Amino acid sequence: MEQAEEPAPVTRSGTPGSGAFPSVGPEGRAPGGLGPLQVPSAVDHVADRLLTAIALGEFSVGERLPTERELAEILAVGRPTVRAAIARLRDIGCLEVVRGRSGGHYVRSGWQRESGPAVRRTLLPHWERTKNLLDARCLLESLIARTAAERRDDEDSARITRALEEYTEAADSGDGARIRTSDAMLHRAVARAAKNEPLAVYGHQLLQEISAGFPIEPYGGNLTERALTEHRALVRAVLEGDQEEAGRVAAHHFTITEQTLSAVLERSTDA
Repeated sequence: MEQAEEPAPVTRSGTPGSGAFPSVGPEGRAPGGLGPLQVPSAVDHVADRLLTAIALGEFSVGERLPTERELAEILAVGRPTVRAAIARLRDIGCLEVVRGRSGGHYVRSGWQRESGPAVRRTLLPHWERTKNLLDARCLLESLIARTAAERRDDEDSARITRALEEYTEAADSGDGARIRTSDAMLHRAVARAAKNEPLAVYGHQLLQEISAGFPIEPYGGNLTERALTEHRALVRAVLEGDQEEAGRVAAHHFTITEQTLSAVLERSTDA
């Protein structure tokens, strides 16, 4: 699966207030000593982020969430905050606890009554910036694909071909988690063929900013067939060294993410 070649995850949101989804912090107070403002708590923010990520398909039904420690690191909050947010999702039936060696918190439902408001609170305040980040990602991935078509060698070609085969099998299985994993593997293989590590790192950073703070590709199950068709076209262009076509296909392909976010946001307004 070539996991060692993935760029190191960017696990923190950076300077407070930066990025499309800034790190959550303590409750504020009104100026002039007027007492505490009625603002969302850190637990509220984390619960909203998790509900949004699940609604976006970043965590599929039946999939185990990262551990409390991992979530705390990704979202730049303390473990008690994560624990309280997870308990909230468990109480509304979104998560369930599984005991044993493979135990943990598993996604039980992809959409709850509380999902619509959570999605709106998470996405709407940053929507214009998110659209700019999505555009930047399309431009960057187009550059990566063009460069891969120019610089790929036989080893890269074999790796990309294997990754496409794995994605095809995953798409046939209908397993959302497997589809996301194989999708990431394919795009890592293309990025590696570009032979420029900073490009891959920038792409990873953009993904985390776009995806409610998680370095995971949103997954809309209704777009799997389109993604498979575009993956085949992308691989063909890269392997044939057609830089212009590779860039064009990649730029169009990554509009899938914007469509997924837009569809979930629209659903949240109808809820």
